[in-house]
Amino acid sequence: MRVYRPESGRLVQREEPVPEPQRGEVLVRVRAVSLNYRDLLILDGDHFAGGAGALVPASDAAGEVVAVGDGVTRFAVGDRVINTFHPDWIAGRMPDTAVGYGNGQDGWLQEFRAVGEHALVALPDSLTFEQGATVPCAAVTAWTSLDRVGPGDVVLTLGTGGVSLFAVQLAKTRGARVVATTSSAAKAAKLARLGADTVIDYVATPEWGKAVLDATGGRGADRIVEVGGPGTFAQSLVAAGTHHAEIAVVGFVGRSGPPIDFMDLFRSGATVRKIWVGSREDTEDLLRWLTVWPVEPVIDSVHSFEDAGEAFRRFAGRENFGKVVITTA
Repeated sequence: MRVYRPESGRLVQREEPVPEPQRGEVLVRVRAVSLNYRDLLILDGDHFAGGAGALVPASDAAGEVVAVGDGVTRFAVGDRVINTFHPDWIAGRMPDTAVGYGNGQDGWLQEFRAVGEHALVALPDSLTFEQGATVPCAAVTAWTSLDRVGPGDVVLTLGTGGVSLFAVQLAKTRGARVVATTSSAAKAAKLARLGADTVIDYVATPEWGKAVLDATGGRGADRIVEVGGPGTFAQSLVAAGTHHAEIAVVGFVGRSGPPIDFMDLFRSGATVRKIWVGSREDTEDLLRWLTVWPVEPVIDSVHSFEDAGEAFRRFAGRENFGKVVITTA
């Protein structure tokens, strides 16, 4: 089978044997994978060091079961599936021993993957393989970030990465008002078409936290999906106002920024919660929600397996609006 592994910061395609599913495992014919920011960090050595013979990248995939090992009861040959981001996190608190794809074990940028049946969920017929491959990290992260959000709540999203786009769409299905930030008029128009009620250009308005307050009559956001980290957190704290918002800390696209004043956090009354994507139960809850409140994942581009390098280049260059997907065709 064809498989990609990183070598010295670049992807190299290899031929490797198709794995045999062991007891409790299923063999998945991978049909599509999608890229996330963490994949770039791993490839660049910023997240976990690579090198010759390093782990297969990509944490998100969709495919079909083509063989099952002894004792498998959850799936049968022919079932369409997606993986869960944390293969051993079923429900409740994330286990301390959680091991991710691409940094602790082989990921999904390969034609076949043998994996424990507990690490998969059924892919609804309403989603294609390409759409399903966008769910495990970005969609589930947005879903858990919006826990308990309801009608009338104000949700603030930052930028146009995969998590933020899903957060806009999912927040609207929950009846929330969405305030989004972005860097251009073209992206602002796309966010509005996805359902954003107010869009703020953070380039033209560097003090966008105050702009969020102005747009909400001084109240601020009830929920902030914080993907920027040090580069945006200070402004997110301004946008939180003083009405006990919740800031869901997702990532750290921005590596540096102004220091956080403890008294600003104290006065805001905000709760800061780290989001670790989500469990299998969270993934299943999201997919059930989507059967009632359908959301079409925003896909920027679909690349063949042979063009995986170009997919990574497009994603790394931030040329995309929406998810970048690689198929095994």
